[in-house]
Amino acid sequence: MKIVGLETLEADGGYRTCSYLKLRTDEGLVGWSEFYDGFSGGTLAPLIHSFGRHAIGMDPRQWARVSENLLVTTRLVGGGLSHQAVAAIENACLDIAGKALGVPVCRLFGGPLRETVPVYWTHCGSYRVRHAALYERLGYEPVRTLDDFTRLGREALAQGFRAVKTNPVYFGDAGPVMFNGGFRIGAGVLERSIGARELQAIEDQLLALRAGIGPDCGLMLDLSFSQRTEGYLRIARRLEPLDLFWLELDVRDPEALALVRSGTRTPIASLESLHGLQEYRPYLSGRGVDTAIVDPLWNGVHQSLRIATLADAHETHVAPHNPVGELGNLMSLHFCAAVPNLRIMELRPDEAPWTRSFVTHPPELVDGALRVPDRPGWGAEVDEDALRAHPVRRA
Repeated sequence: MKIVGLETLEADGGYRTCSYLKLRTDEGLVGWSEFYDGFSGGTLAPLIHSFGRHAIGMDPRQWARVSENLLVTTRLVGGGLSHQAVAAIENACLDIAGKALGVPVCRLFGGPLRETVPVYWTHCGSYRVRHAALYERLGYEPVRTLDDFTRLGREALAQGFRAVKTNPVYFGDAGPVMFNGGFRIGAGVLERSIGARELQAIEDQLLALRAGIGPDCGLMLDLSFSQRTEGYLRIARRLEPLDLFWLELDVRDPEALALVRSGTRTPIASLESLHGLQEYRPYLSGRGVDTAIVDPLWNGVHQSLRIATLADAHETHVAPHNPVGELGNLMSLHFCAAVPNLRIMELRPDEAPWTRSFVTHPPELVDGALRVPDRPGWGAEVDEDALRAHPVRRA
């Protein structure tokens, strides 16, 4: 079997573009993967096509060989978008390999180790602030006050979620504003520091969510790249009485991350923006995190499982970074099903509703968990007619 062609497809996902890779073989099998094409100033699709030219003629059932050979060509410009482009191809190869054997992808790695995977509601409330107009058009209740965070907490609890994660939201005279995560141009992106007023606002927001979810549901806060070391420590120490499930943050310094973790009782999760074993190694050996976050779409599921094994050797949990669509959910599910050291899986339950039609068998949320698919490959096909019915709206 050989790879003979590839194409990228996209569709409107509401506040984002949904992006997919379709890999074709000479035996008629097709492999799919989902990728992100909007997290940086550049676009990923042209890079996928560039690396795809090298993959033509390779056997997709030898997914590790395909992945390693393509990664070799990135050594002078390793990581980043190059790694993500290779990951998209690797993941489509895994879909083909599973289909060729008639087994789900997790079976290729000895899974499933679990039949269901617990999930948490990510960006709970904060994205309804960031994309307020869209969510109101979709019929979701808006978030305009702290009481709305309490209401959302009750909704999450009613759906069985094991934990919820939000981002800082500041309420002012002009209405609520989601914080700058430190990776987009805007106010505070260069200073990356926090004041007493913002600290109090974060604490108030989390207390409002806690009032909704109760004492037994996990509570998380995601700070992204918004602070330097001093700011992360101030926030982590301030929030210790709230007994967070984890405080999530990003910093490109293994020693700084280890300093934050050792300086607080609050559990620390991080590393979602890293690529490959070599980038993860100093953070794990430096004991910088309680939970290592790994992105199966950015690293490839095969490469992500290697990272999870390294984390397991350091007695560290892993959790997938998974902020996109239904095929991405399925890909993360197979990663979660194949690792022994899983903590919990990220899920965004309030995506634009039509995006569920983009795959033939989207996963179902039952009592705060997703069932691991037992169909071949990822367990679903991409519905190209559904994609065409929702063309991307260019700004």
